[in-house]
Amino acid sequence: MRAITYSRYGGPDVLELTELPTPKVGPDAVLVRVRAASVNPVDWKVREGYLDPLMDAVLPVVPGWDVAGVVERVGLDTPELQVGDEVYGYVRKDVVGGEVAGGTFAELVAAPVRTLARKPAAWSFEEAAAVPLAGLTAYQTIRRTGVAAGQTVLVHAAAGGVGSFAVQVARSLGARVIGTASERNHEYLRTLGAEPVTYGEGLAQRVRALAPEGVDVVLDYVGGDALDSVPDVLRPGGTVASITDARARDELGGHYVWVRPDSADLAELARLGDAGELRPEVAEVFDLADAAKAHELSASGHVRGKVVVRV
Repeated sequence: MRAITYSRYGGPDVLELTELPTPKVGPDAVLVRVRAASVNPVDWKVREGYLDPLMDAVLPVVPGWDVAGVVERVGLDTPELQVGDEVYGYVRKDVVGGEVAGGTFAELVAAPVRTLARKPAAWSFEEAAAVPLAGLTAYQTIRRTGVAAGQTVLVHAAAGGVGSFAVQVARSLGARVIGTASERNHEYLRTLGAEPVTYGEGLAQRVRALAPEGVDVVLDYVGGDALDSVPDVLRPGGTVASITDARARDELGGHYVWVRPDSADLAELARLGDAGELRPEVAEVFDLADAAKAHELSASGHVRGKVVVRV
């Protein structure tokens, strides 16, 4: 099968289109014919070696954890899925690379059933591939903080890959959402149902102007100064979650969240998709052979929505 691999850490130039054997399928996994995958910041951070102290890596590595495709073969005990099912998922394994942990930038990937759910009919394969990691991150931080109808939620980096999903999920629960973003993304946030505010000095005052009593939940998807403002915007009894800064848990009494593969959570995101309450935004689609360009665009930080690779 064709796959993108890298045999050393480095920039996008280390990515190569190569031929690899068909992955072996374990008893609780299925073989997915990949139709699309997407790039997340973690993909190029792993490629550059930044996560080496945190996760074991076996070179060469096939990058990618997000996938959308069709089940081609099933394992010995996978009653959840059948051949021909259209699925999407967050195929993160305990080891990066090697024969047992191939990524999704390939024609085929062996995926444990716990990492997959059925693709919603409302999304194309490209749209579905844009959702898993970012959508799960948003959903799991919202669930961890107990967002509920009638609450006011402040989402930092609300126009980003995770933040835009968080806005939509929180709105689907009946929450009011205030979102931080640059001026150029304010109209986009309004289309998602959020009330936009700008970053920078005076942020707390701008948030308090919209929510004089303070907000019930702060969801931080950017870190740094965003957490510094929490004491000034969070009402007594409110809570905060961050995916970038452990201070949310260690100093502010909230939550520090690392996203997990979860088929039930993916199924809920799919339900929201089919209900018209969650829509992915795809910034650009590249062919598999142009994976280096996809990584480069994602790492530039100048893109709204997800960068997708079509296989």
